Amino acid sequence: MNMLVSTQWLADHLDDVVLLDASHHLADTGRDAAAEYAAGHIPGARFVGFHTIADPDSGLDNTVPKADAFAARMGELGVGDDSTVVIYDDSALHSSARLWFLFRLFGKEASVLDGGLAKWKAEGRSETRDVPSPTPATFTAKADESLLRDKAAMLANVDTRAEQVVDARGAARFTGEAEEIRAGQPGGHIPGARNIPIGMLFQEDGTMKDAAAIEGEFLGAGLDLSRPIVTTCGSGVTAAVLSLGLARLGKDSALYDGSWSEWAADPATPKATGAA
Repeated sequence: MNMLVSTQWLADHLDDVVLLDASHHLADTGRDAAAEYAAGHIPGARFVGFHTIADPDSGLDNTVPKADAFAARMGELGVGDDSTVVIYDDSALHSSARLWFLFRLFGKEASVLDGGLAKWKAEGRSETRDVPSPTPATFTAKADESLLRDKAAMLANVDTRAEQVVDARGAARFTGEAEEIRAGQPGGHIPGARNIPIGMLFQEDGTMKDAAAIEGEFLGAGLDLSRPIVTTCGSGVTAAVLSLGLARLGKDSALYDGSWSEWAADPATPKATGAA
């Protein structure tokens, strides 16, 4: 199963997959992903809801859930160990990549719909308001901790630079020229980080660039693809887009789950501003 599937492929296999709507929006957009799902979605799609795949006991946004909680939620959605899973979104965050990362973290491969719901709609494909009632399934989840980094590891890496860090936020947030979306937090980035805003990995129609073009973006940002890489962003969501891009190049990476929301909130962490 490919990491990306086309709208035509999905149309031909709707009855063979578990289809998940992983749309998620920042609060300042005024968009409600659940309401948009209710107004129309791809037939058979089950709405995930980011609050159901995050650790409720964390003080941070979108923190990786416990394995048993993720397994339970996927089971509720009808995702079993043998399910073929396709994920889509209709978000500027390309939020389906976050759920793709969680599946990979917990030991299952999933695919992302290339171009998402926007491309599906643009092609005039069918939509529905019908909400499926999935049969509960058994999903086994065991976290591969090698795919995650915490603040302590990132602090140590500032000194050692053993792992390259690449930040998915927009350039103005990375440099510190724009205000952070979380009130009171400073702008800037982790010292030594490089910047690839997620939009650089996509074409005008919302589909992901091919592997050669993605490789060019990483190389152009100063990344050495033969060395370890950690992805980061604001809260761990768009970092997963970079992780997906790297995976398409056959490159494993880790993700700093706390990302800038955790790093910036700590007065003791070093912070850099300006271009990389």
